[in-house]
Amino acid sequence: MTVNYNKLWKMLIDKNMMKKDLREAAGVTTNVMAKLGKNEHVSTEVLCKICEALECEMDDIMDIQRSPD
Repeated sequence: MTVNYNKLWKMLIDKNMMKKDLREAAGVTTNVMAKLGKNEHVSTEVLCKICEALECEMDDIMDIQRSPD
């Protein structure tokens, strides 16, 4: 399975926020932001912080894609 955060980036555009703004609002590190940018796995705690900062649910910021069999 792979994780895709395209919904997160679209939400930031819709809210007129920059990645720096999200990083500060959610209290996450630049390293976490880099992982998100590469669609790498981050902890559930980080995702919860982002959802709290953006007032949204997890499925609003990410998709999980299954690998083809």
